[in-house]
Amino acid sequence: MKCNGIVAVIPARMGSSRFPGKPLELIGELPMIEHVRRRTLLSNSIDEVLVATCDEEIFQVVSQNGGTAVMTSSSHQRCTDRVAEAVKGLHAEVVINVQGDEPFLNPVHLDALARSMIECPTLPCANLIAPIPLEMADSTNLVKVVVDCLGRALYFSREAIPSMKTKADPPPQYFRQLGIIAFRSIFLDQFLDLSPTPLERQESCDMMRAIEHGYEVMTVPVDFPFFGVDTREDLHRAELQMSADHLYGSYR
Repeated sequence: MKCNGIVAVIPARMGSSRFPGKPLELIGELPMIEHVRRRTLLSNSIDEVLVATCDEEIFQVVSQNGGTAVMTSSSHQRCTDRVAEAVKGLHAEVVINVQGDEPFLNPVHLDALARSMIECPTLPCANLIAPIPLEMADSTNLVKVVVDCLGRALYFSREAIPSMKTKADPPPQYFRQLGIIAFRSIFLDQFLDLSPTPLERQESCDMMRAIEHGYEVMTVPVDFPFFGVDTREDLHRAELQMSADHLYGSYR
């Protein structure tokens, strides 16, 4: 049975600086945005799925495939602002920001994220995180996170955190932020009213704004059998992998 008041929003736009037009690139028989939307619908915890876009092409593709798309402003600099515009007027208790370039998204992970918000009604927001191997910790394309003993985020960085300089035994486990974030609806409004912060700008990570203003940011660790599509090389890899994906046959 679905939980009431949980809306997933998938922000998508054609003007990606690294890969223009990628939401509509085909992976198998479907555009990437449709893989993400349909996999999100498989979650047992989500009541409604919206695609938020400023591009008519994306709006038309989603609508023609039976989905719900919302046209938003083209002036948004961050996806959180686009998500917030898309849910205005809805009475959702929880809003989940789902990245539009994760065609192998696992709906079970969305259920885990939703559960963290349901089980703690005062929690303002929660982030999916996943372990990464040591050799990926130096990549500035990945936002790493360190957490306290209760699973609350202490810091997000594009650098390797914790430090690699101390040769610990065993070596530390590194985690990355997946960019899939659940907001209590009331906190989403508050978050957008908060002034941007120095560490948010330095790390180019929205969640640092919440931490610097003193809000609790919970993390939900999951396995990481999926990957985002940032380049054409990633797209080719996704095409090869999709044919063997166990979920693909259930929604195409």
